Amino acid sequence: MARARKPVVEVRRSQRRRRTVSAYRDGERVVVLIPDRFSRAEETEWVERMLARLAAREERLRCTDTELLNRARRLTARFLADHADLVAPASVRWVTNQNGRWGSCTPDDATIRISHRIQEMPDWVIDYVLLHELAHLVVPSHNARFWELVNRFPKAERARGYLEGVAAAGSLVMAE
Repeated sequence: MARARKPVVEVRRSQRRRRTVSAYRDGERVVVLIPDRFSRAEETEWVERMLARLAAREERLRCTDTELLNRARRLTARFLADHADLVAPASVRWVTNQNGRWGSCTPDDATIRISHRIQEMPDWVIDYVLLHELAHLVVPSHNARFWELVNRFPKAERARGYLEGVAAAGSLVMAE
């Protein structure tokens, strides 16, 4: 059995940081941000804790692609059944490299990618983003026909508002 390699960890101490600890992946390394006042023992404890949290989160990402595809199929059956012959994604998966959009679709190869940033959002928001991308398998552009398909989702307007609010709060640019 292959042993998982321990990631390279960079600890950044901050005098401005008082209590919070955070961590993120930067390429192959993990950056852990801690208060400057932490002892070496506290640093070690928090690095291990944050590595475990990141590993658990990444495991959720790996385990849910199949569930995401099944969810897309259920949405197709419910809202796009009249286009079921066109709406057959080859893959639907979570990705971590989409920071400027919530999802993307490549109609040529019928692949859909959904940003991991929405994983913790309400189910109806995730469903909206999925349905938006599924509709691109029928209509690649954002024309009136496309929006008619997307607006079949009862909470479409509410979900768009939610995503716009998240984008505004994070000073993100909304990409459709």
